[in-house]
Parts: sequence; structure tokens; C-alpha cells
Amino acid sequence: MAFIGTNLDLLTVGLTTASIGILSFVVYFNNRRSVTNQAFLFFSLVTIVWGWINYLNYQIHESSFSLFLTRMTLYFAVWHVFGIFKFFYVFPNESITFNKFYKFFFRPLALLTSVVVLTPLALGQIIAYLPDGRIAKISNGPGMALFGFTIFSFVISAFVIMIKKITKANKQQKKQLNLILIGTILTFALLLTFNFILPSVFSKPQFIPYGMTFILPFILFTAYTIIKYGLFNIKVVATELLVFILAMVTLLDVVITKDLWSILFRIVVFILVLIFGIFLIRSVNKEVKQREELALLAHNLEKANLRLQQLDQQKTEFLSIASHQLRTPLTIICGYIELIEDGAYGKVNTKLRETLKNMDESNDRLMKLVEEFLDVTRIEQGRTKFIFADTSINELISSVVKELSMKPEVVEKKLKIVWKPVVNIGKINMDEEKIRHVVFNFLDNAIKYSDKGSINISVEKENGGYSIKVKDYGFGFEKEDEVNFFQKFYRGKNVQGTNVNGMGLGIYVCRRFIEKHGGHVWAHSPGLGKGSEFGFWIPDIKGDEKRETKNENSL
Repeated sequence: MAFIGTNLDLLTVGLTTASIGILSFVVYFNNRRSVTNQAFLFFSLVTIVWGWINYLNYQIHESSFSLFLTRMTLYFAVWHVFGIFKFFYVFPNESITFNKFYKFFFRPLALLTSVVVLTPLALGQIIAYLPDGRIAKISNGPGMALFGFTIFSFVISAFVIMIKKITKANKQQKKQLNLILIGTILTFALLLTFNFILPSVFSKPQFIPYGMTFILPFILFTAYTIIKYGLFNIKVVATELLVFILAMVTLLDVVITKDLWSILFRIVVFILVLIFGIFLIRSVNKEVKQREELALLAHNLEKANLRLQQLDQQKTEFLSIASHQLRTPLTIICGYIELIEDGAYGKVNTKLRETLKNMDESNDRLMKLVEEFLDVTRIEQGRTKFIFADTSINELISSVVKELSMKPEVVEKKLKIVWKPVVNIGKINMDEEKIRHVVFNFLDNAIKYSDKGSINISVEKENGGYSIKVKDYGFGFEKEDEVNFFQKFYRGKNVQGTNVNGMGLGIYVCRRFIEKHGGHVWAHSPGLGKGSEFGFWIPDIKGDEKRETKNENSL
């Protein structure tokens, strides 16, 4: 077996192989699930194989092997035209259901013809040789008629499908289809000229080995069509160009090599460079798609967050209106209860007085809930007023302890509130009413969620400020509750199933009051049934210093 021809022939075939291979895999990796991209890759790979076999067939002088290559050329030519037919059939869909005519005529026809052309039924014996030893003529069998019919059927059907799609397409799809049609016409014009007219009419077969090069217009126009309509990123295109340049450098090394084995070795290197480049493009394309997905997800999350903020604002406005509307009738009910208890409407017996007491307690709970709603809406709408002044924290806590020690719950549960004023703690610059609200709420919750034992209140000077802690030995809670306690409308799992009332707003309001002071709150517990600690820290700021506080509208 002799290997003849020039190395420059390899440059043309190699250049075409690199172009078709890179473009087809870039398109495929862009969306591997798309039936259009799959069909394009199939057609491109068959084109590459068909082109190389066709090229080698004109470089080999050994008759039996050359006959085998000729039959293989016909074999891949069948799948070549089937590939372009299939691509036209599915373009531009991502998924498609093949009809019965495709399944039971076109596909079986391609399979049957491809098998027949490999047998003597298509190409029989070598009849004549050229002066250089190559095959000049081979006897044709009846299988060649089947081959011609198959090629003609697929080509005509492909054009009919394309024309039908163009007539039915919208404006954008029509542009895509027209570009592909232009590439197809150029390809077939080149094939017809150089592979049929010149060899048959003018006896110039020297262009037949470059059949794959004539397919390049179709590949370029089709790839450009897919690129043009948004399937590519500049980073992917840059990577493709880099791989193409590397492949060309490797191919030029083949061109300047004279030794046969060196040429074969460098061809292998060229193929490996292409394979490596294709996987590199795949990796870059995957990274680009992931970034695009993340960017889209971030955009959607931003839109959802804005929508949630709007809904939260609408909810706040509703609470404000509803709370104001509820407070008036509750105040009137409270007034009537007092009038009845005072005997304004007649003598009140013991049973009625007990009923009025229960009504008054229920009304007080509703009033407290309404006030919490109003506190929340005032805070979130930026209408809460803060009056900072130097205030004794000892006197404030003592006042709260004295008030809550009188609660019936403390007596019934035999709870002990342990509080000892700290001597070396002076006055703190704060809003007395708001801090009192926080201390009252923390201590009231400790009473509410404790069945026995003691409740300890302490004040410490630390980290340039003051920490106030309320520790009990009551229900306790898990880590999940610890994270969520200071959110709106959150009620811990530790109180589910109990008769403890509340809407989960009290300590949320406390958090916002403390944050306005430039401080922070916390809640800790060793676990269920092991008690808990609620506390807050506020900075030690003198009256003439500027207090830096968080914006009231931040959540």
C-alpha cells in the first residue's frame, strides 16, 4: 500500500474537519436535549467520516482496499443525505414526534440502501485502472439504482420540507430557514460542479477528494443561524476560536512534515487536540449556562423580594386601619363595663360582677393585641417617636417587678421574681417608655411560660454598654425557635398545645425598639423544659452624644 499526494491536501481536509467538528459540538453542547442540535451533530459527524474516507480513497493505490473504501464512501453518503433530510425534518424544534412515513419508509430505506452498497449488488468488480494504479471504473450492479433512488428521494424530500416550512413560518423563523436554504443551495451547487460535472463531462476528478469541503457552506450558514438567534455567549465563541487556532497550528505541523510515520503521528495529535478542544468548549458552555441560570434566578428572586415588600407594606397598612377601627369600639365596651360595675344601670349581683370581670379581662387582651398591631404599624411606617433621656435602669426594672409581682399568676404558680438593684449602675440614655415595654414583655413572658421556680433579672455593664437579662426555669425551647423568635407572628413550638395566648408580635416589637437604641436582643435555651434566657444590650451613650440608630423601616 502506497501513500502518495501532497501534504497540502491534508491542510484543506483538516481545516474543514476542524471547522465542522468544532461548530457541530458547540451547537450540540449548547442544548444537548434539542432534537435539532442532535440532528445537526449527526449530520456533521457523518460528513467528517464520509469526507475522510473519500479523501483517502484517492490516496490509496491498492485495488482491493480501494474498492472497500469506495463502498464505504457510498455507505456514508447514504447516511449523509439521510442526515440532512432529518435535520430539515426536525428544525427548529427542540422535541418532535416522528410520523409513520418517517419511521416506516425513510429510516428503513436508509438502512436497506446502506447495507446494499457494501455488497457486490452495488459495486461489483474493478474493470479498469488509471495509469497511476488507482481504480478507473467498477462494474455497477442493480444496487446502484437503489442508491440513486435513495439519494434522490432524501434530497428532494429535504427541499420540499424546507420550502413548506418557509411558507408557514413566522418572520423570525423565515429568516433562519432562508439562511439554511442558502447554505444548502451553495453546498449542492459545489458538489454538483466539482463531484459530478467536472469528473463526468471534463474528465477532471481531482476535486472529488475534497467533497467534505463543499459541505462547509451548509455547516457555516446553519451554525451562524443558530448563533445569530441567541444560543451563544461571547466566552463560548472565544473558546471556540482558541481551539480552532490550536488545531490549525497542529495541522500546519502535519503539512511541513515529509516522513509518513511522522505525518500519521501528527494526525493523531491533531485529532486529540480537536477532542480536547471539544470538551473544553463543552465545559465553558456549561459554566456559561450555569451563570446565566444563576443570573436569571437572582433576577427572579429580586422581583419576588420586591413583591413581598409590597405585600408586607399593604399588610402593614391594613393592620393600621383595622387596629384603629377596632380600638374605638373596644374602648366603648370598656367604658360600659365600668359603668355597669359602678351600678349606673342598676344593682350588680355577685354572678354578674364575675361575668363583667371576665368580659373586662377579655377586652383587655383584645386592647393589648390592638396596641401591639399599632406598635408594629407605627414602627414599619416610621411613625414611632423616641424620646431619649438619662434614666435610672434600676428604678425602671424595680417598677416593672413591683407591678408584675401583683399578678394572680405569680401567686398561683408560687413564682419568685429575683431582682437586686446594682449599686454601681448609673443612669442610661434611653427612651424610658420603650425600654420599660421591653423589660415588661420579657418578664411577663417568663411568668407566662413558667409553672414553678424563680425568675432572675440582672443588669451588667459590658462591651461598652448594658446587658439586661431575664432568666427563667420554664418551658424552654429548641434551636429552631431561637432563630425565629423575634420575627413577626412567630410562636414557638414549645407553646403549641398549651392555653397560652399571643400572636407572636410582642418580642418582635421589643427587637425593633432595642435596634432603635443601637442595641440587639437574644434568646437562649438549653432545650425543652430547661428554662430560657431573654435579654438585650444597649450602648452606653451620654445625653450629649449623637445616637446612631438603625432605620426604622429595615426589617
